[in-house]
Amino acid sequence: MRIQHPRDTGPLAALSPAESARLMAVMREAALSRGRLPLPARPVIGASWDRMLRLGLDPDHGRAPRPLGLDELELRRRQTRLAEVLPTLHSGLLEAAEAAGHIMIIADAEGRILWIDGHRGVRRQADGIALVEGAHWAEEVAGTSGIGTALAVRSPVWVHSAEHFVSAFHPWSCAAAPVHDARDGRLLGVVDISGPAGTAHPTVLSLVTATARWAEGELRLAHSRELAGLRAVAAPLLARIRGKAVVVDRHGWVAGVTGVSPPEHRLPLPKAPYDGPVWLPALGACAVEPLPGGHLLRVLDGEPSEGGPAGRGHLLLDVRHPHRWALTFSGPAGTWTHELSARQAEVLLVLAAHPEGRTAAQLAQDLFGDPTRAVTVRAAMSRLRGRVGAVLAHRPYRIADGVRIDVASPDHPAVLLPFSRAPAVVELRGFPAF
Repeated sequence: MRIQHPRDTGPLAALSPAESARLMAVMREAALSRGRLPLPARPVIGASWDRMLRLGLDPDHGRAPRPLGLDELELRRRQTRLAEVLPTLHSGLLEAAEAAGHIMIIADAEGRILWIDGHRGVRRQADGIALVEGAHWAEEVAGTSGIGTALAVRSPVWVHSAEHFVSAFHPWSCAAAPVHDARDGRLLGVVDISGPAGTAHPTVLSLVTATARWAEGELRLAHSRELAGLRAVAAPLLARIRGKAVVVDRHGWVAGVTGVSPPEHRLPLPKAPYDGPVWLPALGACAVEPLPGGHLLRVLDGEPSEGGPAGRGHLLLDVRHPHRWALTFSGPAGTWTHELSARQAEVLLVLAAHPEGRTAAQLAQDLFGDPTRAVTVRAAMSRLRGRVGAVLAHRPYRIADGVRIDVASPDHPAVLLPFSRAPAVVELRGFPAF
């Protein structure tokens, strides 16, 4: 059988599974000793190995944190939106997994395994490496693997045999793809197919990826139906209101407006319960009233709809988690929190590291290693400023005067935005106290 690594047609692609496994074992040993590799590892694997070496992870056994108890496991199953697409994931993958002598795994955004199904014999083998429901398979725990590395890089990943950082997992092959929430882009978790390395075929990654996209489409349709129901509630309500008002769902998606045109389809909302007026970058000061499935935002008189925070303020850029990032503003005008996309997290991290500001060309170099991509940067910054308002200034791009920014970074610099290949972020991983 011919092994074809995704996006790789190098020498390993022409080898049999046994031959490629032996060569990858040699490559891994060379990487562990920081020696010269006989062949370069695939970029996604090499980058993951480097993160594990920086973390000081045990290359033979990894870490062994306590598995979830039954009560906590059931709670996570009930709370995750992945439960809504279980039928889709099963219909797309389970039959193929069983036929191939593999197992299907669904894990949450922290790498905790929520469900396992598939070939019974392989499930028994999986017990021997703690590949069980409730176990923790994030990269910082289990090293390079389909589950952990797909979570880290937020992309589909195939990990074969000795590409696993932990040697105990070398008899296995796994293909995993992330699943995102259509409402806010949040990473929900991954779906994975794992089994014996000798019977694995790399085309399974395409099947896993297609099924993950199918599940995301189902979630997108469910959200569209929720918004349609909220619009039915919003229309007669807004028709009776004099002044400026917006109806949004619980995630900030706009379902109706009167007297104002929000610059975005989605508005950042505070995470905390609403107690009194709140300040929103796109609207100014607003009174918040609960609605079934959302909120009514009444723009208060005397507050500019495109104003910014009054006086001084404080920003907290929270990038502690490998897969979730948020920006929180606190100041005299109120408090709000905005969950960030991967690109927004990169941009704000760079600006936090350069309080003097960055030109579009400098940001292009920071993010892409190419100063000529200034047009791309300007478009991204325009969208970001539309979301977070006057806390960002431009010419050059920087955190606005009078606004202090702090960064909550991970304990291990190696997992700072692990998906990112931006040169500036890679450089920041070398500063342990950033």
